[in-house]
Amino acid sequence: MAQSPKSAMSNAHKEALAQGRDESRAVREYLEALDQHRPRRGRKRTKESINKRLAAIAQSLDSANPMQRLSLAQERMDLTAELGTLGAAVDLTELEKGFIAVAKSYSDRKGISHAAWRELHVPADVLKRAGIVR
Repeated sequence: MAQSPKSAMSNAHKEALAQGRDESRAVREYLEALDQHRPRRGRKRTKESINKRLAAIAQSLDSANPMQRLSLAQERMDLTAELGTLGAAVDLTELEKGFIAVAKSYSDRKGISHAAWRELHVPADVLKRAGIVR
């Protein structure tokens, strides 16, 4: 069976694809940042509580079986990383600006409602500034 020759993409099509990629990137980065920095339920960790747990892990490592040591090693790495970021101020300003610039177009193109954004914890004032209303 003979295949028909591929037609070249028009410049308008290439620009539309690039715009879609840029909008998706801005939305994804903002949503990921919101998700990583939203308040979690339960007791807040402090430097003291993390250091106390790290000390307990260090004590438990020698007597643990290989599977427990694996879990403890990962927990130690996670806690050490958390300790490094504890108390660091999070500035979402640039990501928020990028989101606001593209959110309306992205929502219209993808059919995403105000309620769907709110379910992902996007603040109502950010949606309003982006032009996304109920």
